[in-house]
Amino acid sequence: MRNGALSAALLAGVLGLAGAGTVGTGVAAAQDRSVEDLVQKAIARHQRTIQQAQVQDQAPSQDRVPGQDDDQQGDNGWNGDQDGAPDAPDAQPDTERPPPPYVPPVSSQGPADPNETLEPGQPAQPSAVPSPAQQSAADSVGMRAENLTAELVNSTQFHPGAEQVRGVSPLLLKTQVLLDRANASPGVIDGRYGKNVSKAISSYQQELGLPVDGKLSADLWNAIGGNLDHPILIDYTVTPEDVAGPFYPSLPHDYAEQAKLPNLGYRDPWEELAERFHMDEKLFREINHGRDPSVPGTVLTVADTKGPPIKGVIARIEADKKHGQVRAYDDKGWLVVAYPATIGSSDTPSPSGEVTIRAVAQNPVYYYSPSNFVQGNNTKNLQLPPGPNNPVGMVFIALSKPTYGIHGTPEPSAIDKTFSHGCVRLTNWDAEELSKLVHPGIPVVFTE
Repeated sequence: MRNGALSAALLAGVLGLAGAGTVGTGVAAAQDRSVEDLVQKAIARHQRTIQQAQVQDQAPSQDRVPGQDDDQQGDNGWNGDQDGAPDAPDAQPDTERPPPPYVPPVSSQGPADPNETLEPGQPAQPSAVPSPAQQSAADSVGMRAENLTAELVNSTQFHPGAEQVRGVSPLLLKTQVLLDRANASPGVIDGRYGKNVSKAISSYQQELGLPVDGKLSADLWNAIGGNLDHPILIDYTVTPEDVAGPFYPSLPHDYAEQAKLPNLGYRDPWEELAERFHMDEKLFREINHGRDPSVPGTVLTVADTKGPPIKGVIARIEADKKHGQVRAYDDKGWLVVAYPATIGSSDTPSPSGEVTIRAVAQNPVYYYSPSNFVQGNNTKNLQLPPGPNNPVGMVFIALSKPTYGIHGTPEPSAIDKTFSHGCVRLTNWDAEELSKLVHPGIPVVFTE
C-alpha cells in the first residue's frame, strides 16, 4: 500500500521470501525465525519508508472532492451510450498523484483557543501543548469537537481502549489521518470509531501479518507512523480560488430541478474544503468554529492526509459485498489500496462474479432513467449536469456489465451506511484516486 500496508518488495525483503502471496503465508513459511521478531523488523523498516517519504514531501493532500446530497442515489442510470458506459478511452494506469493545485502552508502555530472568535483572515494563535494526563482524559471519555486543538491531536500517543470512547477522540482522529495516508481509507475523518475505521485497520493488520480484529494496537500504531513527529492537523490559508464558486446553497433534492442547473457544484466553501481534506463536514465546522472560510486569508485547521505516491500497479479489484469494502491488489496478490464502499442493496443488488473495467469518465454527466429506479415523481429521462453533487460524484469507472460502475458520491459520510442502486459507491476522493490507478481490462471480482 502507499505508505501503510507493506509492499511486496518491502516485506519480502524483511522475510527473505521474494514473491510471497500474502503476509500471513510469508510469516508462516519463514523458518528458524520468530514471528514476533519478523513483524517487529517489518514495522521498523516500514517506518523508515514513511519517514523518508515525509522528508521529501510535507505538503497536505490536494484531492478535489464533492459535496453531499441524497442518501438514496441513483446509480444504474449513469451517463454515456445506451448500455450505460462511454466509449473506452485510451487510458493507462497512473501510479503517481497529479501535482496539487496549491500548497497549503504548514505552520508550527496551532489553532486559536476554542472559545475565541477569529476575525476573517486572522492567523491561529499557538496554545499550550497538552499534558499526558490531559491527553488521557480526552481519549478516555471523548470530547466535543470544538475543543480539539492541533497540539492535542498532533501530540496524542497510543493507549488501549480507543474503540470504547464515546464522542470525538483525538487518538482516533489521528489514527484516521494516518490510515488515510497509508492508503487504508477510513472514509470521512470524523474522530470516531466505526465499521469503516475497523475495516481500514483490518486491511492493514492483514498486510502486516498481525492478528486481524479491526482494533488499534501498539504494533499497528507504530506501523502507521503514530510515534513519528509529523503533524496531523495543520493550518491552511483560504485562497481566492477556494471561494470563487459558483456555489449552490439551495441545491434542490429533486432530479428534475437539478437537471435545470448549469452545474451541481458545492453548496458553500465549508462543504468544498471539508471534502478536499477528507473531513466530515460537521467535524470540520466545529474545529473551525468562529472562522469564515468564505473570506480569503482566513486560517483554518485541516487534516494533512497527503502520503507518498502510490507505487503498486493494480492487477485485480475485489468488491466485498459482505464487508462493504473495495480492495485492489497487484499481480503478486499484495494489497495496493482499500476503500470503504456502499455496494448495492437487497432490492437492487450489485453484479456477481467477475466483470472488467471498461472505461473511466471524469466529471460525468448523469443520465437518469426511471426504467432503472424512480426518484420522487420523476417518470421521464433526465440529464443531470456534472459537478461534485452529481449523483455519481466526480468520477465513474464503468464496468463491462451494462450500466454498472464504481463511482463517487455527493454524500461521503453515508458510505456503507445506506444502499446503492447496484453500483459500487466510494467517497469522491477515493474514487478519484482509484480512477488514476486503473485502466480498461482490469478484472473486478464481486465477492459475497
